[in-house]
Amino acid sequence: MNIGLTYNLKSYYITKGYSAESVAEFDCEQTIAAIEKALKKQGHQVERIGCLEKLMQKLLKGDRWDLVFNIAEGMNGIGREAQIPAVLDAYKIPYTFSPTEILATALHKGLTNAIMRTYHVKTAEFCVVRKIKDIHKIHFTYPMFVKPVAEGTSRGITHESHVENEEQLINQCNFVLNTFHQPALVEEYLPGREFTVGILGTGDDAKVLGVLEIIINENGDRQAYTYDNKQLYEERMSYELVDEPTVSKLALKAWKSMNFRDAGRIDVRMNSEGEPCFLEANPLAGLNPEYSDLCILCKKIGFSYNELINHIVEEAISRQK
Repeated sequence: MNIGLTYNLKSYYITKGYSAESVAEFDCEQTIAAIEKALKKQGHQVERIGCLEKLMQKLLKGDRWDLVFNIAEGMNGIGREAQIPAVLDAYKIPYTFSPTEILATALHKGLTNAIMRTYHVKTAEFCVVRKIKDIHKIHFTYPMFVKPVAEGTSRGITHESHVENEEQLINQCNFVLNTFHQPALVEEYLPGREFTVGILGTGDDAKVLGVLEIIINENGDRQAYTYDNKQLYEERMSYELVDEPTVSKLALKAWKSMNFRDAGRIDVRMNSEGEPCFLEANPLAGLNPEYSDLCILCKKIGFSYNELINHIVEEAISRQK
C-alpha cells in the first residue's frame, strides 16, 4: 500500500523563527523516522509529505495515496488538528485517526467537557472564560485550576495554574487570554491521583490497552502535570501501570462518546472523594517511541511499537472495506 505521512516537524518551524515552546506539540525527526520504519516493516511504501502547505502542493500536482497516516497537529486556530483531515476528505483520500468533525471539536476542552456531560461521563465543574468579567459566572468554589481552552502538551499549565482566590484567578485568566489569545478554561481543582488510559480501536470494538498512573516526583510541580514537568519528565515524573477498573470504565465510555478512532488516550483525574473524572481527550496522541505516554504504556504491557502502528493502519483500512 502507498501511504503518505503528514506531520508538523519541530525543526522545520524553528528554522522559520518559531520558539521551541510554540512548537512543543509538534514532532521530532525521531518520531517520523520510527513511524516510517514501522510502516515499511509491514511492506508499505511510504512517502513523507509533511505539513498542510506541502500536502496542498503535492495534491495540486496530482499526487495521491492509498492512505495517509496523519499525525499533524496543525497551525493556527482551535480547529487546527482538523485542517489536514478536512483537505483529505475533500479529495476523498482515507486517513488514520479521528475524522474532521471530531478533531475540530476535541481540542476545545470546554466543548469536549460539555459533550461528555451529555453522555453522563463525569467531569470537573468548569467555566469557559472568554473575558475577565466571565469569572462572575463561576458557581463553584476554590481551589480552581486555569488553563488554555485549546492547547496540548500542557502548554500554559504552570504551578500558578492552581488558584485559591479571586486575585490569583484574575491574574491567571489574564495570562491565558493575553498569552495564548484564546479563552481560559477554569475548572474545579481535582486533587486526586492522575491517570492516562490507552485506548485501541473504534466504536464498539474499542478496548482499553492499560491504565498508566502519572506520578509527580518530589522535585516536580506538585499540583499538576505541568509543561515543565513534561519537558523534564525523566527527573520529575514516574509512570506506573495500575489496575483501576473505574478509571478504565470511564475512559472507555468517554472514547466511545466522541466516537474517536484507531488509537489514543483519555486523561483522568480523581476528585476529593476518589471518584474518577474525565480530564482531557487525546485523539492524536504522541507517538514518539521513547517518551510519548501511549508508547510508554505499550512498552509496559508488552505491546510493541510496530504492533501499535500496524493496528492503527489496519483500523483505517478496515473502514475502507
